[in-house]
Amino acid sequence: MGTKQFKAESKRLLDLMINSIYTNKEIFLRELISNASDAIDKLYYRSLTDKNVKVDPSKLEIEIEIDKENRNLIIKDNGCGMTEKELETNLGTIAKSGSLAFKEQNEKKEDIDIIGQFGVGFYSAFMVSDKVTVESKSIDSDQANKWESKGAEGYTIEPSDKSEVGTTITLHIKEDTEDEKYSEYLDQYKIQELVKRYSDYIRYPIKMDIEHSRKKEGTENEYEKVVETETINSMVPIWKRDKNKVTKEEYNNFYTEKFSDYAEPLKVIHTSVEGQFSYKALLYIPSHLPYDYYSKDYEKGLQLYSNGVLIMDKCSDLLPDYFRFVKGLVDSPDLSLNISREMLQHDRQLKVIAKNIENKIKSELQNMLKNDRETYEKFFNIFGIQLKYGTYSDYGINKDKLKDLLMFYSSTEKKLVTLGEYVSRMKEGQDKIYYACGESVDKIDMLPQVDSIKGKDYEILYLTADVDEFVMQILQDYEGKKFANVCANDVDIETAEEKEETKKENEENKAMFDIMKEAIDGKVQDIRFTHKLKNHPVCLTSEGALSVEMEKVLNSMPNGQGVKAQTVLEINIDHPIVEKLKSLYENNKEDLKEYTKILYAQARLIEGLPIENPTEISNLVCKMISK
Repeated sequence: MGTKQFKAESKRLLDLMINSIYTNKEIFLRELISNASDAIDKLYYRSLTDKNVKVDPSKLEIEIEIDKENRNLIIKDNGCGMTEKELETNLGTIAKSGSLAFKEQNEKKEDIDIIGQFGVGFYSAFMVSDKVTVESKSIDSDQANKWESKGAEGYTIEPSDKSEVGTTITLHIKEDTEDEKYSEYLDQYKIQELVKRYSDYIRYPIKMDIEHSRKKEGTENEYEKVVETETINSMVPIWKRDKNKVTKEEYNNFYTEKFSDYAEPLKVIHTSVEGQFSYKALLYIPSHLPYDYYSKDYEKGLQLYSNGVLIMDKCSDLLPDYFRFVKGLVDSPDLSLNISREMLQHDRQLKVIAKNIENKIKSELQNMLKNDRETYEKFFNIFGIQLKYGTYSDYGINKDKLKDLLMFYSSTEKKLVTLGEYVSRMKEGQDKIYYACGESVDKIDMLPQVDSIKGKDYEILYLTADVDEFVMQILQDYEGKKFANVCANDVDIETAEEKEETKKENEENKAMFDIMKEAIDGKVQDIRFTHKLKNHPVCLTSEGALSVEMEKVLNSMPNGQGVKAQTVLEINIDHPIVEKLKSLYENNKEDLKEYTKILYAQARLIEGLPIENPTEISNLVCKMISK
């Protein structure tokens, strides 16, 4: 029989395939095994509906043979096989999906679970082989046939003497080139690895002769080679089992093996969803930060399976950035096995699944927070910063999703608390959620402004992470209660009488404050007396959106622009220093200037800011001490 030509569009596609437009060549084996599994599915289904078709389910299997000498890789199945017409239809036209057509014909019948597309997938074989031979005998025909092609120039179909029903595909593996080592596909360990990686959960046994080396009986150092037929796939994936019958140890072992972690996970989420888009998911929250988590090498994403066949190792579309720490997999029977990963980016089903996964992770974290506080706090200490970045990033678009998962250290509770917990115990008449920022809880606790707010019995949230104050600014409020930085000028805790007194004093001493401002070169917006400092002499408060802590954070970044917060030097009106300043204003304005420099340096030190002229300040302090 003469050579038949591929259709024009098929030839163009095959040309591209042969010349390897797709870099991940190893998926050819996944495709061929999926097709073999399809064929067995079809045969098994026929046996349920056609009494003339007898099948022993225990004998249904896929075999892989390696013939190194002749550079052949052989994949056999004992499925339904193909007639001459089916060979012509399925293999003569690229992207003609026999499995898809079969499914559509039977879509109203139950218990049909066909995967794969016997079109483009089959032709991925030409990425690694220069000749493909398909021998097949159909359950509906006494005559077997052989389809053979060396690529784009065409194919032949002729009778074959194959006696058993099923299909045998023989790939003649290409010779190695400088860039590609095709010979690896003739190595038993490589084939085992590919089956384990992509096709481990195909429901039928995938068998292969494995060569082992073992010690000869009766000898000490002599070894012999032994070949044993082994099933090299697991068949039943853990996520398809009833979760009530999977032990904690099995979940943990699967995690440490599949996701290369030395430690057990903190949380396991096993979920199954049925409906318009059905899928199963097995998700893990790690118990520690991956070593490369904040490096450019870290890739977020879940493994994506279609009916147990791996499509993508890291499908980033399935996880939002703020849950990028989650590891695991999603398996959906409805996703098409397409070798073009880019096709998945616009898959509507994928978007729906991703949304559901996001909601599931969030609800599981909320349940953990409510019912297992200790574990949630462990989680938050590891990954809480990621939730905070998620709240702040993208202009706060996700803030409402994440705000109830956030925790901050409480001045009264002496532990991490949620915003909801803070609001639930606010004092009557309190209309603000107070917070303070600093390098550590201890340093924040010693701030003069914090001391004064605590003196009024208000709870304060201590923010120690760089991103914390940005989060507060993007949230703006929680349940209608505005956030207020205790170190900001707009925090008002003075009584009406105190306000009146400070207003009068500040107006009367304006001339003194002008001299003091001049002494420190106008580095503050204003200098004034305040009633809010309790026992401390001075503090720096910020005006406007940029606080002192934000100034430190922004300037510590690689592209820091030397930004400056607008600050006010506030002096405790009830402190003895006030009378000293007034006396100096009347009698010794030069000493007043020197005192001002020391007070300003003191305020900067309290805030954790550097002193620009430490030698001068040191000399001034010594001068004052020696008087």
